[in-house]
Amino acid sequence: MKLRKACLLVLLLALTQLLAAASAEDAQEDASDTENAIDDEEEEDEEDEEEDDLEVKEENGVLVLNDANFDNFVADKDTVLLEFYAPWCGHCKQFAPEYEKIASTLKDNDPPIPVAKIDATSASMLASRFDVSGYPTIKILKKGQAVDYEGSRTQEEIVAKVREVSQPDWTPPPEVTLSLTKDNFDDVVNNADIILVEFYAPWCGHCKKLAPEYEKAAKELSKRSPPIPLAKVDATEQTDLAKRFDVTGYPTLKIFRKGRPFDYNGPREKYGIVDYMIEQSGPPSKEILTLKQVQEFLKDGDDVVIIGVFQGDSDPGYLQYQDAANNLREDYKFHHTFNAEIAKFLKVSMGKLVLMQPEKFQSKYEPRSNVMDVQDSTEPSAIKDYVVKHALPLVGHRKTSNDAKRYTKRPLVVVYYSVDFSFDYRAATQFWRNKVLEVAKDFPEYTFAIADEEDYATEVKDLGLSESGEDVNAAILDESGKKFAMEPEEFDADALREFVTAFKKGKLKPVIKSQPVPKNNKGPVKVVVGKTFDAIVMDPKKDVLIEFYAPWCGHCKQLEPIYTNLGKKYKGQKDLVIAKMDATANDITNDRYKVEGFPTIYFAPSGDKKNPVKFEGGDRDLEHLSKFIDEHATKKSRTKEEL
Repeated sequence: MKLRKACLLVLLLALTQLLAAASAEDAQEDASDTENAIDDEEEEDEEDEEEDDLEVKEENGVLVLNDANFDNFVADKDTVLLEFYAPWCGHCKQFAPEYEKIASTLKDNDPPIPVAKIDATSASMLASRFDVSGYPTIKILKKGQAVDYEGSRTQEEIVAKVREVSQPDWTPPPEVTLSLTKDNFDDVVNNADIILVEFYAPWCGHCKKLAPEYEKAAKELSKRSPPIPLAKVDATEQTDLAKRFDVTGYPTLKIFRKGRPFDYNGPREKYGIVDYMIEQSGPPSKEILTLKQVQEFLKDGDDVVIIGVFQGDSDPGYLQYQDAANNLREDYKFHHTFNAEIAKFLKVSMGKLVLMQPEKFQSKYEPRSNVMDVQDSTEPSAIKDYVVKHALPLVGHRKTSNDAKRYTKRPLVVVYYSVDFSFDYRAATQFWRNKVLEVAKDFPEYTFAIADEEDYATEVKDLGLSESGEDVNAAILDESGKKFAMEPEEFDADALREFVTAFKKGKLKPVIKSQPVPKNNKGPVKVVVGKTFDAIVMDPKKDVLIEFYAPWCGHCKQLEPIYTNLGKKYKGQKDLVIAKMDATANDITNDRYKVEGFPTIYFAPSGDKKNPVKFEGGDRDLEHLSKFIDEHATKKSRTKEEL
C-alpha cells in the first residue's frame, strides 16, 4: 500500500513538472509573438512615417515639401514657387495669408503653377542646398534651377514674376558680374574709375557661398549713376593674373582704381558690399574750406587731424596725396585745403602734409605738428608711412573701435582706469594720463596708451587685475603675444617707470591664460593650452599643424572627426605634430598666429616658427588638409607602417 502511494506521488510530481514546462513554453511563445507583433508594428510605424514624409500634403492651398519628398515632387514640374520659412518667424506669419492668396491665384493659372512652402528649420538639407540664410526666402524653381525673387512680398508682384518665369521662351538674364580673362582684364580695369574684382576657384566653398551675394550686389550697383562694376576672375584658369596680384587664397577681392589695386576689407553679403563700394567710390579726402573747421577739429576732435595743403586740384603733389589716402581711407580721415588762410594758421607753405593732435592729446613732450613735403616725386607709400608713424600721440586713447588698426605696434604699455573725456571728468582723466606721459617720454621705442577699464574688462580679467583693488592698473603687451601685469600698488609715475624698466631688462614673468595641462596627451591630436603653446607649437625641431577652435563653433564640430583622422594618418611621423587649441580659453603666446574666426589652421614649419602658413581657400577635408601638410612639411619621415 505504501509502495503504491509512493508511486502515485512520483507520477503526480512528474506530471506537474511536465505541465509547468508546457506552460512556460506557451508563455515564451506568447512573449515571442508579442515581441514580433511589436516589431511588426514598429516597422509599420516607420514605414507609415516614411510614407508620411513622402506624401505631399496641402495646407490652405499651399503644398508642404520637405527633404524627403522635394526632389520627387519637382522632378517633372516646369515651374514651382517656393517659400522657405521658420515657424517662429514673425515676417513669415505676417506673409502667410498673402502666400495662400498667391497659391489660389496660381492654381487657377493655365497651366496651374504649384506653390509650396518648406520649413527651413527642419528641412536643413534643402535650406543648405538653396543657400537660405533668412526668412522668408522666396525662390522660383524653373526646370530644377532656382531663380531668386528680389521683389516686394505682394501678391501682384510675385504672381507677375512667376508667370513671367513660367513662359516657355523665358531664359535667365545674363550675369551682371563681368567675367575677366588675361585678354580683357587690363582694358576693363584700367578704364574703370573704380571696380571690384573677385579672384575665385570653382571648387572653393567660400566662393560658392559668396557668388549669389556678389551677383546681387553687382545688380544693385549697376543701377547707380555712374554705375560701379563688379567683376570676377577664375584664378585657377587665369594663373598669370592670380600671380600678378599675389592671390594665395580664395576668394580674394581687390578694388581697382584706374588699374591700381587696393585691398578690399569690406563685408561679403549684398548690402554690405553695396554700402562699402559706395563709400569707396567717393573721394578719399574731404576739402576744408574755412579756418573755423580746422579750429573745431583741434578743439573738439578725438583723433589725429590730417590735412594736405596744396595749390589746387591739379597740383601733382595733391594727386600723390589722394593716392596715399586711398590706401588708408578705412583707418584715418583725410582732409585737404587750397586755402591760403589755413596754410598760414598751420604755419606751412603749399605742398605740405600736416598732422596735428587735437588739444586733449597735445603735450609739452611732443611737437605741435608734424610736417612733410609732398611733391610730384613723392611716392604714395612714403606718405602712407609718414601718416602711420605720426598718427598716434605720445599717450593716446586705446579704444575697441581703433585697437585693431592703430595699436598694433608692440611693445604696448596700457594703463587701465575710468577714462572719460567729457567735461565733468576730463580733469581726472588727464591727471592720470599726465603721469603716464612722464614715463612715456623716456621710452620712445614703446607705444603708450590709456584705456577704459570697462571697455577692456575681459582683457583686465585675463591679466588677473579685475580684483586688484586699485583704481589704476597697467600692463605690457609684447611682440610675441605675451602679456605682463603690473603688481597691484598705488599708481604713480615712479611705479610705472619701475614696471617698464623691469620689462626692458627681462625681469618680468608673463601672465598666461591657460586651461590645465593635460595629464595624458598621447592621442592622435595633441591638445595645446596656453602654458604649453611655446613648448609644442614653437618647438623649432618639429613641424606643427595647429587648429584654433571654439567649443561652440559648428564648423569646428564638423571638422573634429576629420581632424582626428588626419592625426591618425600622420601619427607615425615623429617630426610632425597635429595639434589643436581652444582659443577661447587659452592665450596664443605669439602674435604671428592671428585668429579672427573659427576654425583657424596654421602650419608652423620647423626652424621658421615666426612665419606660419595659414590654411585658406581649400575645403577642410582629409584630402586637402593632407595636401596642405605635404606641401609645407620641412621634414619627411617614414611612417611606422613603412618601417
